[in-house]
Amino acid sequence: MLESVLIANRGEIACRVIKTARRLGLRTIAVHSDADRDALHVRLADEAVAIGPAPSAESYLVADRILEAARQTGAAAIHPGYGFLSENADFAQKCGAAGIVFIGPSADAIRAMGLKDGAKALMEKAGVPVVPGYHGDKQDPEFLKRKAYEIGYPVLIKAVAGGGGKGMRRVDKAIDFEAALESAKREARSAFGDDRVLIEKFILNPRHVEIQVFGDGKGNAVHLFERDCSAQRRHQKVLEEAPAPGMSEETRAAMGAAAVAAARAVNYAGAGTVEFIADGSGGTLRPDGFWFMEMNTRLQVEHPVTELVTGEDLVEWQFRVASGEGLPKRQDEIALCGHAVEVRLYAEDPDQGFLPSTGRLDLLMLPEGEGIRIDTGVEAGAEISAFYDPMIAKIIAHGATREDALDRLAHQLGVSWIAGPKSNLAFLSALVAHPDVRAGGFDTGLIDRDLAALTAGAVGEATISAAVAALIGAQEPGAGEPGAWVDPFAVRDAFQLSGTRSLSVKVEVDGEIRDVAIDWRDGRAVAQGADAAEPAGVVSWAGDVVYALEGGRAVKVALVDHLARVAEDAEGAGAIKAPMHGKVIAVDVAAGDAVEKGDRLAVVEAMKMEHAITAPRDGVVGTVFVAQGDQVDQGAPIVALADDPD
Repeated sequence: MLESVLIANRGEIACRVIKTARRLGLRTIAVHSDADRDALHVRLADEAVAIGPAPSAESYLVADRILEAARQTGAAAIHPGYGFLSENADFAQKCGAAGIVFIGPSADAIRAMGLKDGAKALMEKAGVPVVPGYHGDKQDPEFLKRKAYEIGYPVLIKAVAGGGGKGMRRVDKAIDFEAALESAKREARSAFGDDRVLIEKFILNPRHVEIQVFGDGKGNAVHLFERDCSAQRRHQKVLEEAPAPGMSEETRAAMGAAAVAAARAVNYAGAGTVEFIADGSGGTLRPDGFWFMEMNTRLQVEHPVTELVTGEDLVEWQFRVASGEGLPKRQDEIALCGHAVEVRLYAEDPDQGFLPSTGRLDLLMLPEGEGIRIDTGVEAGAEISAFYDPMIAKIIAHGATREDALDRLAHQLGVSWIAGPKSNLAFLSALVAHPDVRAGGFDTGLIDRDLAALTAGAVGEATISAAVAALIGAQEPGAGEPGAWVDPFAVRDAFQLSGTRSLSVKVEVDGEIRDVAIDWRDGRAVAQGADAAEPAGVVSWAGDVVYALEGGRAVKVALVDHLARVAEDAEGAGAIKAPMHGKVIAVDVAAGDAVEKGDRLAVVEAMKMEHAITAPRDGVVGTVFVAQGDQVDQGAPIVALADDPD
């Protein structure tokens, strides 16, 4: 067994690797950017090394700094986690040249599977079914458009070097092809440094089913069954489960054999995932109805699902294979047990198109109930940075049956609370309760089709009023000091000789000004109508901040500071503002330009995903506050329309 390991990653996956490494007796070494100096993974490791500024391009993606940290600390091996350098063949090769074990496949295997066009050609030779499409080198836009027409719409434009939904666009009509191609190429160039794309037929009613494989680099490989990742939003996985609904033993055997053939074709070593697109139109997956999409040459985000249904620790398997041991088990020794479902809890705002949400995690309560596993890299008080993926945690439920697992997951989501950045907690609860998810009869288009219903709801007025009452109560003289003498003339209890005193209080609810009606009863403030409408949620203090929490949602409630509002309104009044922290990568208008509602004004990039800022109505551009390349905070003014009535 290896003696030490440097984890070339951060957050949840770094914590996950450290956990198994320490159980096996390995000395653990963390690396961190300046933004992560106080992060959980840094505190969990035996030692830590700073590797640069916050941007990942200046820290976690700088291979030479990672290798230098490994040399300084005498690390025997480097575990890349997922993302960052995990599928970088040059980095894997440099590790070998430095005498450091790279915990993953060979550089040759990464290269063979890293480019989608070459991988598909290799799979065809290995007898693995592939999706019809154009996988060649020619990248002329007119040529690609012609190929899309020949394949037949709808088609998918996919980055050759891509993954995680980046550089991917679905196109339903020829008229939309050029704009989608330009956007996909720009996003691919930003995320991977390679803007080449391929064109594939879009399978209607598609299911995304992947097979976990493991190889020893000596020609031997096994699979650990499938995971269904069909619940996606914008090609990003949201919910993963195993076994896949509608999976017959015949189809499982066929898909598993194809995945093992793919691994053997590149003499694979370590953990990998072979992803297939399957025809889900009949409900039951067919042995002749699946096609190779890509192979991820690393540990997947959703690997805990496989661990719970097989009882195996895949990170331990990685360490053992990297140490030169054989595969821990033969194929016939690996068995399925029960059902597991995972959801990804993100700091993102479903009400704003799931834009990333940053800031301090004022409240994070994720109690682990029966059959529940929580994988996280943050805790209350941590900062969700704009520089990295906004994942808060993975919540995984295991049960004897699919229904048991979903019930446990639903309960867990119902007792979890998050406040500070916005989160997708309420959205996940709605998804787990969705009748199609419960029935197992869904495809990759479910979330987009039912997005309005899945994101409906808000914190109720009764809960907000209760939070306002708590704020007012906390301002009373002597509040929090039982028995303290209070000057009766200083008490703001709205005393009157008869009846109930009521008034309207101006408050901010997540920055929006509202009037909330409050009554004074028995010398204290209470929400007006509290007898008739009991709050469905709860009120929570986080330091001196109050949150109203209900149904997985959280809103920050504060009394209006009128002087502060005047100062804010004086700057950027009437401006269209940045929906999140990010980098301005395009400015499409100048002062004096006439625009129509829906016209693109600028593009802000966050987490290597593009977000277009559009005109809310017809008008004329008055002021452009930003230039291409600027970093902007959430709420920063971008463009103001000259004839804005505000």
